[in-house]
Amino acid sequence: MLFLSNVVRGFLMGSADVVPGVSGGTVALVLGIYERLVGAIHSGATALGLTIGGKFADARRRLGEVEWSLLLPLLVGIGLAVFTLASLISHLLRDEPQNTAAAFFGLVLGSIVVAWRLVRRWDLARVVVGLVVAVAAFVLLGLRGDPVVGPSLPVYLVAGAIAIVAMILPGISGSFILLMLGMYQNVIDAVDGRDPAVLAVFGVGVIIGLALFSTLLNKLLRDHRDTMMAALIGLMLGSLRVLWPWPDGADTAALSRPIDWGIPLLLAAAGFAVVGLIGWIANAQQGD
Repeated sequence: MLFLSNVVRGFLMGSADVVPGVSGGTVALVLGIYERLVGAIHSGATALGLTIGGKFADARRRLGEVEWSLLLPLLVGIGLAVFTLASLISHLLRDEPQNTAAAFFGLVLGSIVVAWRLVRRWDLARVVVGLVVAVAAFVLLGLRGDPVVGPSLPVYLVAGAIAIVAMILPGISGSFILLMLGMYQNVIDAVDGRDPAVLAVFGVGVIIGLALFSTLLNKLLRDHRDTMMAALIGLMLGSLRVLWPWPDGADTAALSRPIDWGIPLLLAAAGFAVVGLIGWIANAQQGD
């Protein structure tokens, strides 16, 4: 039962990761497993580094510290989501961009509320950190890169290393980072086409990115938890720019038709409510 529930959590994370503007880290935060996930990744990355350095006994010890009962089913769920939903999400983003953006806007907004409650003590410094990060993310996420045509395998390697850092940070979407790099459609096409060479190289990049970043993130969460959580909330606030349903504005005629603004508002409210429900269930489970 525990394995299946963690597969479902992974599926939810993977579903978020294939949407530009939504992060699997946000889902992990809402589900109450974010810090455990970062800790497990950190232990695994440390073991990998020790193995490369020839310290096999220490590597085995560190591997024993990995929370495999959480990590493995999460990976299974993420993989299932990516391979089964990539085409659907691509279709929705192309054919229903406004409604899709509205639904995920509500999801992220709800996640901000859940994350806000996870900060044990707010003070002026943490509020300032959150606001500064929110503004920086808002500006950064306004950047868009031109699509890369015919990228080489090393480009996929670098893209994987950069994107995975965003995928485990709440508020920063790995898919949107790929969009900024001009690599989003290339990666989606590789997933849809089951291109093993590209997927393998991209996967190696992911491992490299995790190994380099997880140690820092784990230390920050351990030693400066509330300040780090404030920064993550800022990231999610800034990311709302990407998901605003009317990025180019809405004309008067459109606003006069309730269906043009009513459905997006309902979807946003539904997304907000879903996150609230998931957060409540996660808290109830942790309290048992």
